[in-house]
Amino acid sequence: MRTRPTLTWTSPDAPLPRTSSLGELAGVVERGRVAVLSGAGLSTESGIPDYRGETGSLRRHTPMTYDEFVTSADGRQRYWARSHLGWRTIARADPNDGHRAVAALRDGGYFGGVITQNVDGLHQAAGTADAVELHGSLDRVLCLDCRRTSPRAELDRRLRAANPDFEGAATRINPDGDVELPEAVVRRFTPVPCADCDGVLKPDVVFFGENVPRPRVEQCYRLVDEAAALLVLGSSLTVMSGLRFVRHAAAAGKPVVIVNHGETRGDRYASVRVDLPLGRALTELAGRLGCDLSEDRGRTA
Repeated sequence: MRTRPTLTWTSPDAPLPRTSSLGELAGVVERGRVAVLSGAGLSTESGIPDYRGETGSLRRHTPMTYDEFVTSADGRQRYWARSHLGWRTIARADPNDGHRAVAALRDGGYFGGVITQNVDGLHQAAGTADAVELHGSLDRVLCLDCRRTSPRAELDRRLRAANPDFEGAATRINPDGDVELPEAVVRRFTPVPCADCDGVLKPDVVFFGENVPRPRVEQCYRLVDEAAALLVLGSSLTVMSGLRFVRHAAAAGKPVVIVNHGETRGDRYASVRVDLPLGRALTELAGRLGCDLSEDRGRTA
């Protein structure tokens, strides 16, 4: 059974205290074995907006849902037209200081497993090659009929060939790779089927309303179980796919630390709530703990 998408959340309680000091965070991290759960807020400094921050895309954009994608040919046409442009922007994005600091803290032995709710591949580009992509990756495409996966670059070439005169400007990029396009432009776009079976192609990402594959969820639970603490970076924790790991860590008596702008749905489970820009906070944290940030990490455009 697929879950009903949760797009917004409002706390029924008064906001809990937050801090701009890294002291307590550093105390937790310096003991090591910290699992990381990152969200869209970590990628905003790479030019990819989050969903729910002050300039979040949900204020103007309704993301594609699984049911709409699989039941509506018009919905698929709209998604692929907009994503065809948006993916190029995300593919050119570079990791920021936050991604690089996560990799440095991982190399320094402070971080254990890294779980990301992001689909932009920036953790991997910064050097965290084994980050678990909870919601998949825009770099891959899945056929819903024969289940073949293929590189997004391959699909990009086929879409360019099928739409030689397609033009549009990638404005208001969203975390799912979608952009804003006039409906008249969308209707001129021609999607392509699977090259093997002519089936329906879908990005290998978990849409709103779609369940994360169970083996991936179990892998993430294991990473949390193996950790001494859980650090949340740039996530509002609105959707249960991420919040469940916070609840799991708290139920096991493990410290939960959240670094995020504004409230999160997991605040009541956290022992420390830090409100600072991610790049600055993580760079300072890595420096305090003596991690080497001089290595050149990450792709360039």
